[in-house]
Amino acid sequence: MPETAYSEVSRLEHLWGGEFGNDYVDRNRDAQNGREPFWKNLTARYEIENVLEVGCNVGANLYWLNRYMESRSVFGVDINEKALKELKKRNPEVNAIWSPAKELPFRDRYFDLVFTTGVLIHQTPASLPMVLSEIVRCSRKYVLCAEYFAEELTEIPYRNQRGALFKQNYGKIYQDLFPKLSLVEKGFLSKETGGWDDVTYWLFRKY
Repeated sequence: MPETAYSEVSRLEHLWGGEFGNDYVDRNRDAQNGREPFWKNLTARYEIENVLEVGCNVGANLYWLNRYMESRSVFGVDINEKALKELKKRNPEVNAIWSPAKELPFRDRYFDLVFTTGVLIHQTPASLPMVLSEIVRCSRKYVLCAEYFAEELTEIPYRNQRGALFKQNYGKIYQDLFPKLSLVEKGFLSKETGGWDDVTYWLFRKY
């Protein structure tokens, strides 16, 4: 791992694993509201028997996936212990695991779907490729991300933290780094639908 990337990953893990991340948990306790239609439709249209969310926080997405998939087939990882405790309390059937995104504790091609929502935006350009690599490694069929979009890399000031929020074309980055990913669908999830925050999503098929 390049030294710059390693230091950036360590900084971000410390940030999100500590009080800054705890505050984020408190602000997003009800984020699952309004997300049901997206996950209900997705699981109905694609063959997905097990799933992993990287950066699951309190489980705003896993809350719904756990209702449309077989028990114990839903996994989430996060580095914030407060978030994982809240997730386990709300959804004890979900496999909630502490893990950094750069070293996922699963074998290759283990999940039908591996995804992020509002997580890649908090990776710096130096740390992003190693996180994406782990996500793709663990997927057998599908990779999905729902993130803030911009045509060019744009850093956004975020609660007095440097290097903590970026907009860019995450779909293009995935396809540039992993040419065997094929775009299945792309869309926009607006604030008006509830539970989302004006994010663009890309769903890829892995071959």
